[in-house]
Amino acid sequence: MPMKALVKVAAAPGLELIDVPDPVAGPGDVVVRVLRTGICGTDLHIESWDDWAASNIVAPLIVGHEFVGEVVEAGAAVTGVKVGDLVSGEGHLVCGTCRNCKAGRRHLCAHTRGLGVHTDGAFAQYAVLPAQNAWVHQTAVDLDVAAIFDPLGNAVHTALSFPVINEDVLITGAGPIGIMAAAIAKHAGARHVAITDVSEHRLDLARRVGVDLAIDVSKSTVAEAQAGLGMSEGFDVGMEMSGKPSALREMIANMTHGGKIAMLGLPSEEFAVDFSSIVLKMLHLKGIYGREMFETWYSMSVLLQGGLDLSPVITHRFHYTEHEKAFATTREAQCGKVILDWTEN
Repeated sequence: MPMKALVKVAAAPGLELIDVPDPVAGPGDVVVRVLRTGICGTDLHIESWDDWAASNIVAPLIVGHEFVGEVVEAGAAVTGVKVGDLVSGEGHLVCGTCRNCKAGRRHLCAHTRGLGVHTDGAFAQYAVLPAQNAWVHQTAVDLDVAAIFDPLGNAVHTALSFPVINEDVLITGAGPIGIMAAAIAKHAGARHVAITDVSEHRLDLARRVGVDLAIDVSKSTVAEAQAGLGMSEGFDVGMEMSGKPSALREMIANMTHGGKIAMLGLPSEEFAVDFSSIVLKMLHLKGIYGREMFETWYSMSVLLQGGLDLSPVITHRFHYTEHEKAFATTREAQCGKVILDWTEN
């Protein structure tokens, strides 16, 4: 039977909503009836067919990797996931046989492939994925929030990489993941959380999740923010979410000695930083990619059960037939997370 899916049909800009065959579960797979999906920056790259997409994507491809849905079929070898379960999907497909996978460090697999990037993804009425990549929700969860467990996992992995309780935290980049990281840091007991951006709309979203200071770096500096917060020795923990050279340089300049920086933002090119400051301040820089499987997922569920409120981050919802409007809204960046509803009613 055919289903509707959002497909990169050719090596050119655009996506098409077309009929494709229903997915088939292998022995270790589950088929999920997709309920909600979130639009990611990666999806924008693929839709616009920029240089990155042209180098990494093979068309035709069903895109999308942020989703929640109901299991409708489980392969013969599947245990622990059953028909009727509500699941979110871990979009990093690991090899299972490399040194890190065998040691239980699956997030460090050097052979990771991406759902909706290297294999057909979740912008469809049905999706298939390895059962080991399905996170079963054991307690009630808002479907829109469950749809963005993938980027929430990026935020949790980054925000909890270093202890933040009673610490002063600087986040550079107030995109949806930066804003979620700010909410997590506050929830986890940080003393001060400051976040930077140049978009007043996104800075306002950050204020709604409780940051202590939202800084428009086109108008003021992080050093001035330190003074405004009554700080004198720099930030204890940094979270770089923007991938911008100026952001990392300003972060390094405003870290305390022995400070710790978690870097999730992906730079588009090489850039210079003041490595003498990194050495002399004895800073610790840690690269973050994806989520720890599945410790981060457990943390996400527990944080939500503990009252973490992400409702301000989700700002727009569209039916999947309105995908063009949804992508345009996401690209304009006057938004938080944008959700696509894949139900028919």
